[in-house]
Amino acid sequence: MASDSEGNFRKATWSDPSIPVPVRHIQFNPGKAHRTDNLPRTKASEHQTEIRKANPPHSEMANSTEAQKPQNTKKNKKGATLDTFYGAKIQNTEQIEDNIQENAPKPSKGNGNSPQTYEEFESEMTKKMEAFWEEKLEIMQKKFTHLQNRYDETEKENQALKARIRQLEDNDRVKEQELIKQSQNTKKLEENIKYLTDKVIDLENRGRRENLRIIGLPEKPEINTKLDMVIQDIIKENCPEILEQGGNTSTDRAHRTPSTLNPQKTTPRNVIAKFQSYQTKEKILQEARKRQFRYKGMPIRVTQDLASSTLNDRKAWNMIFRKARELGLQPRISYPAKLTIYFQGKVWAFNKIEDFQHFAKKRPELC
Repeated sequence: MASDSEGNFRKATWSDPSIPVPVRHIQFNPGKAHRTDNLPRTKASEHQTEIRKANPPHSEMANSTEAQKPQNTKKNKKGATLDTFYGAKIQNTEQIEDNIQENAPKPSKGNGNSPQTYEEFESEMTKKMEAFWEEKLEIMQKKFTHLQNRYDETEKENQALKARIRQLEDNDRVKEQELIKQSQNTKKLEENIKYLTDKVIDLENRGRRENLRIIGLPEKPEINTKLDMVIQDIIKENCPEILEQGGNTSTDRAHRTPSTLNPQKTTPRNVIAKFQSYQTKEKILQEARKRQFRYKGMPIRVTQDLASSTLNDRKAWNMIFRKARELGLQPRISYPAKLTIYFQGKVWAFNKIEDFQHFAKKRPELC
């Protein structure tokens, strides 16, 4: 009956604009959704929708009956008509209810009839976040443990490498000291070897003091079989005064060197003659330095017999010796392989070719 009387009352007010319409003021709580009854949220929404369909807003009914009733010209203080004012008020109220229902918290999963409070939602989200971060923390802890183990292993390897490097440095330092000692010993050995080599060469040269080397004697069988008699003939032909003075010209032995004949060489081998008297050998050598010796008209050369190394050192002076003779410097090769010249009233001696070249550069007349 209440609904019928209320509907008749609304129809009367709509038909008679002079009767004021009672407005139901609804108070809304922003933090909690407005409930019209004790029904669940979804059923309450359907119930409100049915009520709105049965009782349409004042603005919709006003539009449908606009042609039948006269226009209400009564205005409020702000200039709006009552129909427009009440229709806007009811429409705004319905929009506020819809917004509240949309923004209301969702029902709880445990109980569909009771809404989920903010504290429960916050607690659930907190638990989820804690579980998420605990999982992440566990993963990071595992990674950190792995990295810590790798760091410990790397540190151990680094310490081992440092110890190895120190050991290598110590070994290297010891080897350097040993190398220095070996270098010093090698230098001493080289000096000793040079001294001994020179000593051996000198002893060999002194052992050949009674020998003469005859160069250019023809390579013939009748000469090779009678070398002692050939040497006596050379002395008689070139220096007979030695025989007149009663010198001992006899020889202990005479032979060709080298012992075997090389068919590729066209020059004859040298003859080595060992005299019994050193004085006789020196007299023959002095006469050979004064003039050219001959054997049966063939030119020969008589020199001091020396070691092969000494002879090689003397041969190195051959070119300089010839040039010095052309310049009238009176060159001579003295024992063991020293060049002497007479220049500007003085006698100059050179043990090495480099010394003579340095001497000649300062004197353009020798160059």
